[in-house]
Amino acid sequence: MTEKMHCSEPWDSRFRVEKLSFLNDKKQMVLSRRESPMEPTKPKLPREAIELYNDFIHGEISRRAFMEGIQRLAGGLAAATVINALMPNYALGQQVSRTDDRIKATYETVPCPKGNGNIKGYLVRPVSADTRSETITKLPGVIVIHENRGLNPHIEDIARRFALANFMAFAPDGLTSLGGYPGDDYKGGQMFNKIDKSKMSEDMVAAAMWLKARPDCTGKIGATGFCYGGSTANMLAARLGGDLAAAAPFYGGPPDPEDIPKIKAAILVHHGELDTRLAATWPAYDQALNAAQVPHEAYIYQGAGHGFNCDATPERYNKAAADLAWQRTIDWFNKYVRG
Repeated sequence: MTEKMHCSEPWDSRFRVEKLSFLNDKKQMVLSRRESPMEPTKPKLPREAIELYNDFIHGEISRRAFMEGIQRLAGGLAAATVINALMPNYALGQQVSRTDDRIKATYETVPCPKGNGNIKGYLVRPVSADTRSETITKLPGVIVIHENRGLNPHIEDIARRFALANFMAFAPDGLTSLGGYPGDDYKGGQMFNKIDKSKMSEDMVAAAMWLKARPDCTGKIGATGFCYGGSTANMLAARLGGDLAAAAPFYGGPPDPEDIPKIKAAILVHHGELDTRLAATWPAYDQALNAAQVPHEAYIYQGAGHGFNCDATPERYNKAAADLAWQRTIDWFNKYVRG
């Protein structure tokens, strides 16, 4: 069993280890970067404004309450400027172009008889895997699960990044039964709230098993996701048992306690220090994974909040934390899904 809350050897002097007040176990540590975590490209907003945005996109406050709250916090900045700085900019966050000639991407539809009937998703493979020989190279698979707004351009970009790391990735759209991601995160969030979540879970299970069974997959798959997707990656680990090799949830909730003993996948958890509600779920999850003898690691990134990995929302994005979490995720999947 593996449990590490520290930097891999050799020690990197750019990082230091610190304790969080709510983490009592000496192994539950925080990695932080000494230099500035990112170069801001827009006016730095009050933390309260970012929390208002998080509450808004998670449906905890109305659009009107969000607008009124921003107006109170705007101060010398126009409210429209603050709101514009908080909204996603998918062109800014794109790392791999949709037309990149190193990847092959298609939209595929997966039958989900126990869910909403079918689910559409974005399948990406590296071109090199299909051109090196006469036969298609089988690759390990990664299912990439979106936040609570559907399969937006950022999640598609994450899938392309996995393809460039020599995985085949499938990013399903939980909004398929209502027509799919509408091109707008606010509308996507409204649609998300209308869908039966138990059926959506079955859609995600079907998507994962479809990826695993594909002839161009090795039969070993991992799961990752963000917010709702992080919780779903944890859910898949419990539901799929030995059919899932690894999971790397980003700021997601843990499975129900009674389901944790069913997990066979190696679990890598990422939380932001400022995302206190979700970060505080780690000690109990850690204890349960230990009891189930599940290989696992977790990292809580100092100065990072909810959504720290999303480079399409600059005011939440923490580049140092995102880069480190991404490399750890690739290393984890190379070890447990490719290995």
